[in-house]
Amino acid sequence: MTDNTQIVPEVPEIQEVKVETPNLVQISTTENKKARWYVVHTYSGHENKVAETLKQRAETLDLTSEIISVLIPTQEKIQIKRGQKKTVSEKIFPGYMLVQMELTDNSWLAVRTTQGVTGFVGIGNKPTPLPRHEVDAIKKYMSQGVAQYKADYVEGEAVRITDGPFNDFLGTVNSIDEEKGQVEVLVNIFGRETPVTLDFLQVKKV
Repeated sequence: MTDNTQIVPEVPEIQEVKVETPNLVQISTTENKKARWYVVHTYSGHENKVAETLKQRAETLDLTSEIISVLIPTQEKIQIKRGQKKTVSEKIFPGYMLVQMELTDNSWLAVRTTQGVTGFVGIGNKPTPLPRHEVDAIKKYMSQGVAQYKADYVEGEAVRITDGPFNDFLGTVNSIDEEKGQVEVLVNIFGRETPVTLDFLQVKKV
C-alpha cells in the first residue's frame, strides 16, 4: 500500500532583494478628454525601451498634448536564485503595451513609426480603444499587494533537493503553488514515491 503522507521540511531563511522595473511612462500631465487607451504591439522584451523612445518622439514632435502616457502591465513575482529572494516585475502581456492618446493622424504616425512598434491592435488598420472597465481591471490587477512566486521548473520535471532532511535526493515535480512559493516533489523513499512539500529555495533543476 502506498503511503501518501506529506512531509514538510523546515524552510531555510533567505535574503530578500527588491528589483523594480518602471511600468508607467508619463509623457504629459496635460488633461485631454479625447484621449483613450490603445493596445500597441511591440517586439517582446523591448516594451520599456519602446515606451521611452515614444516619450522622446512625442516631445520632439510636440505631440505631448495628444500622447499622454504609456502603461506596461506588470505583476510582481518572487524569484529565488543563489539563496536570494528577488521581487521582480513580470510583464502580464509580453509584447504589448497600452498607450493613452488622442488618436489623430500625427499621433498615430508617431506611435506606429516608433522603433520596436509592430502595430496597433484593432480591426483592419483602425486601432480600437480599450473599454474603460478593461483598463481599470488591468490597473487593479497590477496593484494587488501580494506578489506571487515564479517557479523555475514545470510539473513532471526532474529536480534535486538542496536543503533539509532530503538534501541531495532526486525527485519529480508533482505540483507547484506559486502563491505560497512551494513545490510538491515525489521522492523515492523505501521504494515508494512519497510527496514532499518544499520551498522553492530548497529545489533546483537537474
